Amino acid sequence: MERSSSRRDARSGNNNDDLQNSESDGKGSKDVGEMETIERIFETKEVPPWQSQLTLRAFVVSFILGILFTFIVMKLNLTTGIIPSLNVSAGLLGFFFVKTWTKFLNKSGMLKQPFTRQENTVIQTCVVATSGIAFSGGFGSYLFGMSEVIAKQSNEDNASENIKNPSLGWMIGFLFVVSFLGLCSVVPLRKIMIIDFKLIYPSGTATAHLINSFHTPQGAKLAKRQVRTLGKFFTFSFLWGLFQWFFTAGEGCGFSSFPSLGLEAYEHKFYFDFSATYVGVGMICPYLINVSLLVGAIISWGLMWPLIELRKGDWYPADLGPGSLHGIQGYRVFIGIAMILGDGLYNFFKVLGHTFFGLYRQVKEKKSENELPVSRNSTPELTSMSFDDQRRTQLFLKDQIPMWIAIVGYLVIAAISIMTLPHIFHQLKRYHIAVIYLLAPTLAFCNAYGCGLTDWSLASTYGKLAIFIIGAWAGGENGGVLAGLAACGVMMNIVSTASDLMQDFKTGYMTLASPRSMFVSQMIGTGMGCIISPCVFWLFYNAFSNFGVPGSTYPAPYALIYRNMAILGVEGFAAFPKHCLALCYAFFGLAIAINGIRDLVGKQKAKFIPIPMAMAIPFYIGGYFAIDMCVGSLILFVWSKVNKPKAAAFGPAVASGLICGDGIWTLPSSILALVGVRPPICMKFLSRSVNMKVDEFLGS
Repeated sequence: MERSSSRRDARSGNNNDDLQNSESDGKGSKDVGEMETIERIFETKEVPPWQSQLTLRAFVVSFILGILFTFIVMKLNLTTGIIPSLNVSAGLLGFFFVKTWTKFLNKSGMLKQPFTRQENTVIQTCVVATSGIAFSGGFGSYLFGMSEVIAKQSNEDNASENIKNPSLGWMIGFLFVVSFLGLCSVVPLRKIMIIDFKLIYPSGTATAHLINSFHTPQGAKLAKRQVRTLGKFFTFSFLWGLFQWFFTAGEGCGFSSFPSLGLEAYEHKFYFDFSATYVGVGMICPYLINVSLLVGAIISWGLMWPLIELRKGDWYPADLGPGSLHGIQGYRVFIGIAMILGDGLYNFFKVLGHTFFGLYRQVKEKKSENELPVSRNSTPELTSMSFDDQRRTQLFLKDQIPMWIAIVGYLVIAAISIMTLPHIFHQLKRYHIAVIYLLAPTLAFCNAYGCGLTDWSLASTYGKLAIFIIGAWAGGENGGVLAGLAACGVMMNIVSTASDLMQDFKTGYMTLASPRSMFVSQMIGTGMGCIISPCVFWLFYNAFSNFGVPGSTYPAPYALIYRNMAILGVEGFAAFPKHCLALCYAFFGLAIAINGIRDLVGKQKAKFIPIPMAMAIPFYIGGYFAIDMCVGSLILFVWSKVNKPKAAAFGPAVASGLICGDGIWTLPSSILALVGVRPPICMKFLSRSVNMKVDEFLGS
């Protein structure tokens, strides 16, 4: 959900149960006691040195999977912005490919190095870092929001100073100068975060449990069955995408425009569009997110927009185009933004409060007890130095990354960035960038620490703050809209990669992967992502003539939302239609109130209260994808009732297969579009009255 303003959002934190459930199928499940002594199982296996963990085969597999997952993330970014956790798929497919490779070499007597969980961790880290650039690179948000396509939809600040169309060269250059800084900013803090503070990082911990389980005899057997299941549904999803393509010869054609709930409901964006991707996403995302999306769709497209449309000619002119922000589109966009900002600011101050309180408590404990502080948020088994912790701590501290490398790296990259970025965006001045880089290490630490406590990264919230601050500072007449969007990209990349790296350090800590190999694999993955993601975006951008237009296959809805945030930061409330500001205030307050109630009632009761961020997404896009996701939830729910252990073990594999197959179909469909091959059939649905008119016209 725009990754729900964070890494946790829809991509990782909300899916810890899925990650942990996929470790076993019931028969081979481990209890807590067994998990505590996982290193006893691997005690006889030698841990390879950090150089040996970085194998050529690992990076070949990472490159292939990185391309696959980049297509998936890019497609999700450009449709609805909801990105589920791909950690399970990355770890599982990485295990399968290398295990198959080594098994073949072993039979032929050519195997020189066995496949280890450390190498598996390197692959997972590299793949997630590669595909992560497709999100943090802003191809569905701030970066594409700079384009003329999106500027025309906003009808505000369309001066050339505030427009920059995508180009492969500057996009790759921009990502290379901003994506590595966050990695250097938190490297010196790895011991404090992981060893001293013993932060949980639930997503990193769950991923480590998953990888550890793969490399036990029972886990390896289960992994093979999971991969087989993933392969079946990958094939089905890919072929289903191919079949649907034949019926999409024109706009509004095909199964994706099937009025499954009736033509009236279809006009208000309520229909099942037969998307294997979002059925799979619904199986991975928690039930509450899917229900929240549906509630938001009902409130907006089912109630609010039809009522506001009745005020056409009173609240807003009746002759406005469908894309004008002074009409119904303004209500859809700005009320959605208000809810997103309300939710984001609430969680920003909540996590910041957790961060400062946790730091205060740990410093106080250190002074009073004169020993390493232990977070009270830690689970009981981590509060004492068990055999597992002793072994993991010893190896984690063995391969140190010299602090001077991080400091020099940060200063050099920052200097290059300050000199380079104004040539890419002349609206963004050197002093703007310098201020961001002075604040960035502190913000990166806060984000990484808060993520360790709550599993909630606030990357896009920091990015939105940068939009308003730098945009207002630059001023509208000096290209403040473009400056704000560019500043968002700089800030978002720094704080996002910082928390991602610390999550990966936690995974490496629990799988005995060296911090050096984690750092290097993250750097290589980020580098690959800086090239792969712009190329994949460029393919989408050139393959589809109506790319970025509302109602098209790839509308990129968040691009318009981010641009309008920048306009709001520069110009204020001038673009709002009548009564829109009052409604924005109401929904901003509603988002804060709902979050407050969720925290007050406790976790058990909060499961029945919708999440404001998820509710806000359909306000602009519509409810069709929420119906797809609820169908995925329903499938998983029924499956769990029939056979809970099997659903827990194979649900993520089925979901990943559906997402991967449909996602990879976008590659051949894009190539077909580029070479001018069009589908042969247009399947459309008409009402009886319209059909009679068509028959009369054709008959005449």
